[in-house]
Amino acid sequence: MVSNTNLEGIIKFKQEFREGPALDHELLEELNSWRRIFFREGLIGQYKSKYNNAGYGNISQRLEPFDAPTNKKRFVITGSQTGHIQHLTPGHYAIVTEYHPEKNLVVSEGPIKASSESMTHGTIYDLADWVRFVFHAHSAQMWAHAKEMEIPVTNGKVEYGTPEMAEEVLRLFSDTDVEEKKIFSMGGHEDGIFTFGRSSEEAGMTMMEYLGRALAFYHSDK
Repeated sequence: MVSNTNLEGIIKFKQEFREGPALDHELLEELNSWRRIFFREGLIGQYKSKYNNAGYGNISQRLEPFDAPTNKKRFVITGSQTGHIQHLTPGHYAIVTEYHPEKNLVVSEGPIKASSESMTHGTIYDLADWVRFVFHAHSAQMWAHAKEMEIPVTNGKVEYGTPEMAEEVLRLFSDTDVEEKKIFSMGGHEDGIFTFGRSSEEAGMTMMEYLGRALAFYHSDK
């Protein structure tokens, strides 16, 4: 099944989706633990007054084989519009098997369609083969103070989930120290922040470290 619309255009790319069984619970345990932390901290969730009432935030984990070719590095990711759900089950996760920014296409399978940010996740996995986890969250504080904290920022005219965003991520990896810092802000996607790492702890703690720094800026502004 091919689809490029979902909940008022939240998914911006074409998605070839094949229904399939859910992943084993144990495989998702580590990823789900961080997802619960992010939900608790408001980094993943849903605001009725923001983002057109859409859920926000998604996290992913690379799957073997780790030597898969470009555009075909498999990963498990939270499903589209699951941000508002406090406790996810295996039925809320999808597997992305291919992603082709030049075609604006994502191929996924599982019990639910893959997140609207899947193309960006895949691009990061391609650009840094050592990355095993990618986390996308929303934080007004981190987003507002990204430049003060010297966080690399994508072009403010580029929307999320698009081929242009994949190009922007490529630019950041080429022209900035994003690979060293393991974090970037999405200039054209209100409150959007990405972190990544060799482990879930590295990706998660990078997010929490910068959140703490941003909150210090936030309180000093008052």
